[in-house]
Amino acid sequence: MQINHIWWIRRDIRLHDNLALEAACQGADQLIPLFIIEPELMDGAGPRRRAFLLIALADLDQHLKALGSRLIIRQGPARSALQTLVDELGGASIYAHEDFSPFARQRDQAVAEVVSLNRYPSVLYQHPTAILKDDGDPYVVYTPYKQKWYLHPLPTPADCLPAPDHLPPTPENLASLDLPLGEPVVDFPATVAEAQRRLTAFANGPIRKYQSQRNRLDLEGTSRLSPYLRFGLISAREAFAQAHIALLQAKTDAERGEIQTWLNELVWREFYTAILYHFPKVLGHPFREDYAHIPWRTAPEDLAAWQNGQTGYPAVDACMRQLLATGWMHNRGRMIVASFLTKDLLINWQAGEAWFMHNLVDGDPAANNGGWQWSAGTGTDAAPYFRIFNPITQGFKFDPDGDYIARWVPELRHLPIPFRHEPWKLEPDDAQRFGFRLGTDYPQRIVDHAFARQRTLEAYKAAREKK
Repeated sequence: MQINHIWWIRRDIRLHDNLALEAACQGADQLIPLFIIEPELMDGAGPRRRAFLLIALADLDQHLKALGSRLIIRQGPARSALQTLVDELGGASIYAHEDFSPFARQRDQAVAEVVSLNRYPSVLYQHPTAILKDDGDPYVVYTPYKQKWYLHPLPTPADCLPAPDHLPPTPENLASLDLPLGEPVVDFPATVAEAQRRLTAFANGPIRKYQSQRNRLDLEGTSRLSPYLRFGLISAREAFAQAHIALLQAKTDAERGEIQTWLNELVWREFYTAILYHFPKVLGHPFREDYAHIPWRTAPEDLAAWQNGQTGYPAVDACMRQLLATGWMHNRGRMIVASFLTKDLLINWQAGEAWFMHNLVDGDPAANNGGWQWSAGTGTDAAPYFRIFNPITQGFKFDPDGDYIARWVPELRHLPIPFRHEPWKLEPDDAQRFGFRLGTDYPQRIVDHAFARQRTLEAYKAAREKK
């Protein structure tokens, strides 16, 4: 009897360092690389994230064809699509990487009820159940989680699996849908080659200045690997492995500190995924019950101004316009705009979370939720309620010459540097000399920061007392 194995591709769009693919190849007479277009996921993804995913799949298909295989595309829901395919094949086992969102876990449970489903770790380097307190409870604070995480050895490139040089054949008569490709995401070519190029380039240079430069909006101080990790064009293991090698090669304690900071950011990614795994309620509810009754404002005009980069605060607007134009935003920018929405405008963090998930090419439920709840002060290991970023000082500190603002808010480009951050401080004669009209060329501030800060402190205090 012929042995059929289905490699069910989800967030592992690569041939290298792929435990599920390796297992699926073993003992298989036929291998079926499968991606299921699941409406529950695809319909909720923004256009850039959907385009990145589909182009990455097309790139994978080319690599499969070079090995005599091909990608099979089917339409979901996953349970019915897999059951149909297994029936067509006359029986098959399914191999996939485990995912940890509430939707993914419920879907996989439903699939496992009707077909043979084998799952392997990959989305994270450490499974959420591997990093627990001594009493078996999950960590809800990052620092002790990180300390326990680092008790496990870091991988090296030798631990990462190479891509196979051959694959079992794929049946020629299997039906497959066409990939509905969209426009490429300009700043993020969705190929494994680009993912590898970025990881190698970052590990060979910028990682050694990461701690010093990561918060600068005007510098390319981050790795820009998040979409590639999100969809598994590189594995978590190889990201840690490359950083580990850089750490071992570092010549000074200062250099090691720079690299360690990026490693810690990778651990943050694992921490937020573990939080979602152990506390799935966070996708629709604040982690901290004492902030479940914050009197959020219903202010659609303010929300729209924030979404479109028209708040009158240049650093905020530059970040939001970058998001609209590219589908990405610097992590410091994400914190600035999240603080502004939740603390200056007192608008529910869930509105921001949804907007980010719609627009971000790297939108990930765990990281996005964790970041928003951190900024709002409602989550695990969150910023305290009284930490309210000043959007003006954040701009001066992390975009000192206003270059980032000039790029994304071009109507302020011709102003002297200080006034790029605070255009409202231009004297009338100077404004006339520069041909600048506040309120016409660039919007007035939609809220006074000092007033907003006091309003937020009172709102959070009321929520805590209501509990």
